[in-house]
Amino acid sequence: MDQTGSSIGSEILLAGPRGFCAGVDRAIEIVERAIEVYGPPVYVRHEIVHNRHVVEALRDKGAIFVEDLRDVPGGSLLIFSAHGVSPAIRREAEQRELRTIDATCPLVTKVHVEARRYARNGYEIALVGHRGHVEVEGTLGHAPESMHLIETVSDAEALQPRDPEQLAVLTQTTLSVDDTREIIEVIRRRFPSTHVPGKDDICYATQNRQNAVKAIAGDSDVVLVVGAPTSSNSNRLVEVARSLGARAWLVEDASDIDPGWLRNGTTVGLTAGASAPEVLVEEVIERLKSLGCKDVRSVDIVRESVQFNLPSELKHDLENRKHG
Repeated sequence: MDQTGSSIGSEILLAGPRGFCAGVDRAIEIVERAIEVYGPPVYVRHEIVHNRHVVEALRDKGAIFVEDLRDVPGGSLLIFSAHGVSPAIRREAEQRELRTIDATCPLVTKVHVEARRYARNGYEIALVGHRGHVEVEGTLGHAPESMHLIETVSDAEALQPRDPEQLAVLTQTTLSVDDTREIIEVIRRRFPSTHVPGKDDICYATQNRQNAVKAIAGDSDVVLVVGAPTSSNSNRLVEVARSLGARAWLVEDASDIDPGWLRNGTTVGLTAGASAPEVLVEEVIERLKSLGCKDVRSVDIVRESVQFNLPSELKHDLENRKHG
């Protein structure tokens, strides 16, 4: 029962997969291992992932997060965040004689490689993404003379490449097939020769988490998404749930839950964005139980087994430390 005596949800539908993806797991481990091997402080360009709980935990261990490389003392160790950076940032780090470790998600790196390849072969690139997002800013920097940022269908309708036969599409990795479908369809209709991303270019984690929300939203009166306000994929999960008729809210942690949201609900769907740790999900479950939810049922649509290796130099130094 809530404070008004109304019945709260009786069941929690726990979406799976949810939470950390392989790229986020790897980025966080890189920072933790770097602190372990090289000692604090370790500087990180931008928040390693978009979650204040993760960032604060790493800060407590000795990570210092910066936006401007001028805030990093010469000779220090700098880690590039999971979102990736432009070549200009890498050059600046070299000029400042910083030691660097790259925690860019390998799927983002793949987009960077494709952007340079297309530009080198004379293609213009329509980059589908959100202006100002740190990943998009980094990707634009890899082929700035060849890129057009496309945010909306209207942008796609207005696109005027120099040569319609030499056009390619790349996408922000935190957007799913569903997120980009309409824009890409417009571009392909207008420019049939366009090279479009293959299925292996789409971030598996973004699509899986959206599909998992779809699997629970129809049976949920309320959907809660654990994630940060700055997390693109977390906000999109809320939008997906709402599009399917559920009342949905983004919560950073259990303290954000308003009992009033649940007064008329009988089933609460629960998921987490790709940068939200599972401990926050567990705390939300406990909070919901305290509000009257009794049962938790997992709805797993797929098992994820993707893993990404640590950077070779960090892996090497870890091994030396173990055997030294």
